[in-house]
Amino acid sequence: MDSNSSGDSFEEVENEGSLSPSGTQSPVIDRNPSPPPDTADGEEEQYVDAIGDTVYSKHWLFSTLTRLIQIISEYSEDDSDGQMQLSDNDEDDLCRVWDMAMDKNVASFLQEFKAENILLGVIAKSRCPRLTEICVGILGNIACFPETCLTLSQNEDLGAVLLLVLGDTDPPTLLETNRLLVTCLSQKNVSLLWLHRIREASSVCSNLCFIMRSSTNMDLLLKVGELVEKLFDLDEQLMKSWLTVQPSEEENENCLDVVSSLLEAAMQLRSESPDGLEVYLHVFQLLTTVDEGIQIFSASESGKAVWDFVCEVLCEDLCQPNELSLVLQEQKGILVQAFAVLQALYICQAQWLSRSDTSVILIGTVLRVLQSLSDCTIKDEQLQILAEVTDEFLADICCHISKDVVAELVKKGHLTEKTCLTAVDSLLPKFKSSFQHLESVLSETDPELADVMKKKFPV
Repeated sequence: MDSNSSGDSFEEVENEGSLSPSGTQSPVIDRNPSPPPDTADGEEEQYVDAIGDTVYSKHWLFSTLTRLIQIISEYSEDDSDGQMQLSDNDEDDLCRVWDMAMDKNVASFLQEFKAENILLGVIAKSRCPRLTEICVGILGNIACFPETCLTLSQNEDLGAVLLLVLGDTDPPTLLETNRLLVTCLSQKNVSLLWLHRIREASSVCSNLCFIMRSSTNMDLLLKVGELVEKLFDLDEQLMKSWLTVQPSEEENENCLDVVSSLLEAAMQLRSESPDGLEVYLHVFQLLTTVDEGIQIFSASESGKAVWDFVCEVLCEDLCQPNELSLVLQEQKGILVQAFAVLQALYICQAQWLSRSDTSVILIGTVLRVLQSLSDCTIKDEQLQILAEVTDEFLADICCHISKDVVAELVKKGHLTEKTCLTAVDSLLPKFKSSFQHLESVLSETDPELADVMKKKFPV
């Protein structure tokens, strides 16, 4: 995945909204609800009551928001420390509002009605996880439109409370909160405001790290990854500060280890969510673009752990010979990120590839990918990027490849005449020194194959 956070289209931003207000604590709503019941008689009165050009009723929406205020007021007067209970009817009505807020006319109407202040008050006082989730979800849908997102984002109290909600323990609420933040950061007119707010909130980093280290909820881990990816893509200084943050006396040092937290989440997503894995691999790639990231990868066990993990994903999950042509078409984004990360980490510590068994498996995979790319008849921009990244990685490897590794590659059938010529074709003319080193080593281990290479590519 290429860095494109700041250039998201309006349609992409809209898609960040909560598509269905379903959760684990209530029946799943798998369709948009029917319009609220009409309260006026006659076509003209119904038209006056409608919100914009929709069939939704202003009166019904007023009544539901009024009921929401009443619900939270009753609980506050009760002065109870226990968890609030939301009736089935109230939950159904609020879920209708959640769904209705996907409509631009309804979102604008809610803004005019100052609904964000009502929802802020409810979130601040709520002791009902489902109620909090619904309120944040409604805000998330309102935020899908630039005008309403601007008004919502300018509410400083709301912004502060939403960042505090990242410390909640309810997965559905955390999912909606992260989705709302990704939506806001995807819009140019408010992204800087949210970046400043997040920079000032020291708890955001530790809360996100805690979620990545402890959650097994795949949807939540994906959305947290998207949030971290968006933040790091938009703000290099914030990324650097999170990499070097020191824990306070109250915090566990492990909870602020951003790299190991990212790795824990990526490991959870490895077999369950290709999209999520691609997001986290892109985050690792972003970390390698700053000196602070390179230093951490070079000096800590986390760097070696990330290297091993990405190698396993590449060699064991993605690049099996009988599936590679399909993977090139369906999961090329993950391949691009995986090779980009490995190339950057290889530059950090080339000794990670010094063990013969590791070298042979990984280099054999690189050769297999290059051969499949050469044989592929369907080309697109992403496959071209994959070819360029793979070429560069092979060039780095060939600069230091040993005779023992080359001999093993030939012995195990990874380096054949066909794959050798494909590899050389990818090295020349751009990576001449890498070609010359490979030629020199191959001349000592397999002179016959070296002669074929020299005849085909005389340099």
